[in-house]
This record gives sequence, structure tokens and C-alpha cells, in this order.
Amino acid sequence: MLFQLLQTDTLAAAAEQLSQTPVQPTEMSASLFSMFTMGGPLMWVLLALSILAIYLIGRKWWMIKNASKIDPHFMQDIRDYMNEGKTMSAITLCRKYDNPVARMVETGIHRMGRPMSDIQGAIENIGNVEVARLEKGLPLLATIAGGAPMIGFLGTVMGMVKAFFNMSKAGNNIDITLLSDGIYTAMLTTVGGLIVGIIAYFGYNWLTSQVSNLVYKMESSTLEFIDIVLNEPGEEE
Repeated sequence: MLFQLLQTDTLAAAAEQLSQTPVQPTEMSASLFSMFTMGGPLMWVLLALSILAIYLIGRKWWMIKNASKIDPHFMQDIRDYMNEGKTMSAITLCRKYDNPVARMVETGIHRMGRPMSDIQGAIENIGNVEVARLEKGLPLLATIAGGAPMIGFLGTVMGMVKAFFNMSKAGNNIDITLLSDGIYTAMLTTVGGLIVGIIAYFGYNWLTSQVSNLVYKMESSTLEFIDIVLNEPGEEE
């Protein structure tokens, strides 16, 4: 009887010790790099496109930000200088700012004394050059936005072809492990293509809206300068 009690106590203590012992996870978590490599060679193409897209977004954002920097009283100062006949002071003020509005106004001041059509045409030409400079690279970003998901879809098709090829080689001995490589390639390239496409798509639309806002400022400044020339022309000191 005593032996049975001791045996029961020993088993209970062992069970309690096992229950308190933390269970080590046996599942291996795949690292990001290993998942990346499972996607196949097209993942490197998508990686290059993602780096290019992020570079273009950052570079164009910096250019647009600098192009939009201008004193809110800039046009009023130009008006005051022109009314006082201080043409050189107005040109000096324009050269103080490195942005499209200042360059357009400076071009208009240099054309003072010529027909209004010449002045307006010169300002519009400078504006077109500035807008083209700001929009340079945006078509490439749009191409990435549309092309990256297509590359991901190509990887999906390639992965499924690989999976079906492995199935055909296996014959009647079909195992899920034979399909894993193809399925990984199919799914990972799809995810990668969509991520790169989404980044490029939203970046393109955001940058386009920023350029549009800047073009609106340029047009407003051009109209204001034309109004200065027509109604309050100044003469050089």
C-alpha cells in the first residue's frame, strides 16, 4: 500500500514538472531573406525597381519642395520696385530665389519695353521648361507602377508552371513538397510585384498633384506680373 502511494506521488510530481517545463517551438520561422530567395530571380528585378521607385519619389519630392519655396511677399515686392522704377532691384530680388516663379518674372522684366505678346511668350517658354524639368522622371515612375505587378504576375505563372512540371515528373507519387517551390515562387512574386506597384502608383499620383499645385502658383504669378506691366509699368532709375 505504501509502495503504491509513493509511486503515485512520484508520477504526480513528474507530471507537474513536465507541465511546468516550457515547450520549445519546433516550427522554423523563415527569414525575410530566405523568403525573398524563394521567390526566384524575378524578385531581384522587383527589388531593383523598388529601389529606383523610392529614389525617384525622394528626388522629385526634394526638387518640388525647393521649387515651391518663395517669399509670400515676393510679387508685392516686385510690384513696389516696378512702381518706383527700380528695375535692377527687382532683377536682384528675382536672382535671390532659385525657383521657377522667380526665373519667369526675371525673364519678363528683361523683356520690358517689347510688345506684350513677346513678354508673355518668353514667360510661357520659361514656364514650360521648368515644368518639363519637374516632370522629368515621372513617366518612369508610372511605368514602374504598371510594370511591377505585371512582373509579379509573370512570376506567378512561372511558379505554377514549375509546380505542374514537378507534378508531371512525379507521376503517381505526388507529394505536396514537390509543389512547394513553385507555389512559393508564385505567391511571393505576386506579393512583391503588388508592393512595388502600390508604392510607385501612390508616389506618382502624389508627385503629380504637387507639380499641379506648383504650376497653379506659376500661372498666378504670371498673371500678376502681366497686370503689373499693363497697369503699373515702371521705368529704370
